[in-house]
Amino acid sequence: MKKILQFLFEHKTLPREQAKEILLNISRGQYNESEISAFITVFLMRSITIEELQGFRDALLELCVKVDLNGHAVMDIVGTGGDGKNTFNISTLSCFIVAGAGQKVAKHGNYGASSISGASNVMEQLGYKFKIENALLQNELETANICFLHAPLFHPALKVVGPIRKNLGVRTFFNMLGPMVNPASPAYQLVGVYNLEMARIYNYLLQQTGNAFTIIHSLDGYDEISLTNDTKVITNTGERIMTPRQLGKRMVSPEDIYGGDTVEAAAAIFTKIIKGEGSWAQNSVVLANAAMALHCTGKYTVYEDAYHAAVDSLESGKAYQSLQNLISLQ
Repeated sequence: MKKILQFLFEHKTLPREQAKEILLNISRGQYNESEISAFITVFLMRSITIEELQGFRDALLELCVKVDLNGHAVMDIVGTGGDGKNTFNISTLSCFIVAGAGQKVAKHGNYGASSISGASNVMEQLGYKFKIENALLQNELETANICFLHAPLFHPALKVVGPIRKNLGVRTFFNMLGPMVNPASPAYQLVGVYNLEMARIYNYLLQQTGNAFTIIHSLDGYDEISLTNDTKVITNTGERIMTPRQLGKRMVSPEDIYGGDTVEAAAAIFTKIIKGEGSWAQNSVVLANAAMALHCTGKYTVYEDAYHAAVDSLESGKAYQSLQNLISLQ
């Protein structure tokens, strides 16, 4: 590792193959915590290259436990995290609204590294038990239209770096990798990113998969549609800027989408919203993200149709039913 660090400290970048090899070695336990911390820190001081990111992704996908969901074309909604905004669990709530609208979802999530409550924290708090067995995940998908994939179970390398990421408490390149290594290989993805450079990198990488994707970035720095500002929307076919009014009928303030100080508080907010008891602003933000995800599937002619489907899912109780069905299987 000393040689690698020396190389990187000289402002050199890793070729794809070497990046892959290093991450494979991290997962094999070949480096100690201090070495891994130093390695991760390099990418906090400079931007990661596309080649490096591809190499890291290659390693995670090679090592990952594969998931077989009976050929279902599933959706994932995921933010890179690390935007430092501490919003409530918008992506995870949107997943249940999408599931309630009839689209099967394989949500890939993890504990919060740079936020108080990641998807895994809130799911665990709600009574969900992480699992890796195909039959159980398939059953969840059939019964609730959604299954949850806790990233460290499927990615051995993430288990090794988890405590280090938590101790660092800042955004790392692992935030960038999460949305690209869903073991279920989703056919549709809504990916939220925290800056425009990241949006450009994701656009390049996701174009190569051939799958339908939508990348979103709120221009004031959120890795989701926040409705606090305009949102950059990038798809397979192009990009545009959309206003809060176009996306969610209204603009909201940052305080409206605050996520609480504890995992318990985050879970309480989550439960309130999915039961249809959220504030106007909370509902608007979740519906906008769910609508954008539904629109990404190509099953809705215009965004407005997808938005109405999301509203129906939340207001009719179908989204909440999806959560109840999932938790009942634990």
